[in-house]
Amino acid sequence: MPRTAVLGLGAMGSRMARRLINAGHEVVVWNRNADAAQALVDAGAQLASSPREAALNVDAVITMLRDDEASRIVWSDAETGILSGMRKGAIAIESSTLTPAREWAADARHIGILPVEAPVSGSRPQAESGQLLYFLGGDAADVGKATSILAPLGASFHHVGPVGDAAVVKLVTNTMLALQVGAWAELLPMMEREGLDIDVALKALAMTSSWAPVAGYLTMLMRSDNHAPQFPINLIKKDLDYVGTLGGDVLLPLSGALKSRFNAAIDAGIGGENMSALVKLQRS
Repeated sequence: MPRTAVLGLGAMGSRMARRLINAGHEVVVWNRNADAAQALVDAGAQLASSPREAALNVDAVITMLRDDEASRIVWSDAETGILSGMRKGAIAIESSTLTPAREWAADARHIGILPVEAPVSGSRPQAESGQLLYFLGGDAADVGKATSILAPLGASFHHVGPVGDAAVVKLVTNTMLALQVGAWAELLPMMEREGLDIDVALKALAMTSSWAPVAGYLTMLMRSDNHAPQFPINLIKKDLDYVGTLGGDVLLPLSGALKSRFNAAIDAGIGGENMSALVKLQRS
């Protein structure tokens, strides 16, 4: 079985690492806070002291990091970075939600490493059950090798183009999700104030072409006031920031207006709550 390193052991990365362990991979883990790795070490993973050490003598490295800056440091630091430790021919898999990682990919290829973008659609339950949807960016042969590594983690794998394209597709996905969150955060409280029977209204709306698959989940969370973090407001706002850097000099006014609402939620002190907590702005 492959020897695979997983770096970044937050809500997603820790679940991905555990599935690889359960699938028989020899797993090496690293996290900035080493305490987060203990449960995985108890399950059989090897703990590395640095990203470089984690990358030594592995077949593949998977990262699940918070943002562009964290990714840059973990991959490219001259002394402790992953790229300084990987062997030629190993597969570098970037699963974080970032801006397009074209420079990273060029650096990896320059030293004989195979770079693949592999951001995911799905949250903690999908990571835990191996039902993530992958967007893959890279050379076809490299993507094929990465898919064989990622097989225990995903239910669907889509090669969308070269490195860079997968990041854009993922950011589009998250922006469409944010639009749904923003719409329901306004419309559901409005319907409640109008005195509608919400069960009846939502059942009717669910029959229309405008009903998105995520709408039932979002309205359930908003109605129950259950905002335990699955996809926190802070992170979805970060993704909206990244979307604003794409497409050259053309402005994205709707995305910008949406970002302002998530900024308002952060200013209100609920940035660490689930994206569904945006509804609190309309109920305050």
